[in-house]
Amino acid sequence: MEQSSCSILLVEDKLDNIELLQKLLAQAQHSSLAQGLTFPVTCVSSLDQAITVLTKLENGFDLILLNLDLPDSQGINTLVKIREQLANIPIIVETNQENETLIVESFQLGADGYLQISTLDSNLLIYELRLAIERQYYRTKLAQQQQQQQQIREFAELESWGNFRHKTGITARMFGSESLKESLPDIFLEFSRTYGNLLDLALEQRAFKVDHHVSEQLRALADKLGFVKASPRDAIEIHTKILKDKNKDVPLAKAQAYVSEGRLMILELMGYLASFYRKYYIGLSNINLSSQQRTFPKNYE
Repeated sequence: MEQSSCSILLVEDKLDNIELLQKLLAQAQHSSLAQGLTFPVTCVSSLDQAITVLTKLENGFDLILLNLDLPDSQGINTLVKIREQLANIPIIVETNQENETLIVESFQLGADGYLQISTLDSNLLIYELRLAIERQYYRTKLAQQQQQQQQIREFAELESWGNFRHKTGITARMFGSESLKESLPDIFLEFSRTYGNLLDLALEQRAFKVDHHVSEQLRALADKLGFVKASPRDAIEIHTKILKDKNKDVPLAKAQAYVSEGRLMILELMGYLASFYRKYYIGLSNINLSSQQRTFPKNYE
C-alpha cells in the first residue's frame, strides 16, 4: 500500500496520556496493521481549543482522539459538543477506567470507537483507528445513498406534477397544455439560469446573513413567466431541471442544502406566479365591465 497519513487531533490535557499515545502512534506506523499509514498528531488540552482548531481546519483532520474529562468540559457532554461541530469525522473517546454504561452511551451519541488507556498497546490502538475510520466511511456512504434515493423520489414526484396535463386551474384553462420547455426552449433555458443563480444567492443569503433581495428577484421572474403565459407546471419543470443540475458532483451537505432551499424557493415562486394571474384576471374583469357599461345609453330609462 502506498504510504499516506492519518491526521489526528488529540484532545487531551493529561501529560502522561499524551506521551503514551504519541509513543504508541509512533510505534504503530511500523505495525503490519498500519499498512503504510503515518499518524501526524496535533494536540490541544481543552474543548474550547479543540472547537477553535476544528473551526479553522474543518477538513484538516481524519480522526479525533477525545478525552471526555477536560478542564472545561466533563463526561459525555464533551462528545456531544464536539459532534455538534462536526458530523462526519470519526471520534474515538478514551478514558482511564472501564465503564460499560459510558461505552454504550458514547456509541449512541456519535462515537466511532472507545479506548481504555490503562490497557492500551500499539496494535489495539491502530486497530481502533482503522475500525473507526471504516465505520465512519460506511456511515457516510449510507447517508449519501439515502439522500440520493430521497432526491430520486423527489425528482420523480416533481416530474409527475410537471407532466400533469389535465386542463384544470387558471393557467391550464387559459393557455392549454403545451409546456414552456416545448414551445419556447430558449426562454425556458434563460429562466432556468436565472432561477439557478437565485438558488445560489439564497444559499449565500442564509449562510452568510447577507441580503441579495432574492424575494424581489423571484417576484420579477414570476412576472416574466406570467408575461409568456407560463403555467405552474413550467415553474416546476424549471425547478426540477435546476435541482438536477446543481446536485451533480457536489458533496452531500451541499446537495441537501440545494434541495432544502429549493423547496422554499419553488413555493415562493409559485405564490408570486399565482399573484400575477390574480392581477391579470382582475384587469380582464375590469376591462369587460367597462366595455359592458359603455353599451348602455347614459339616460337609459
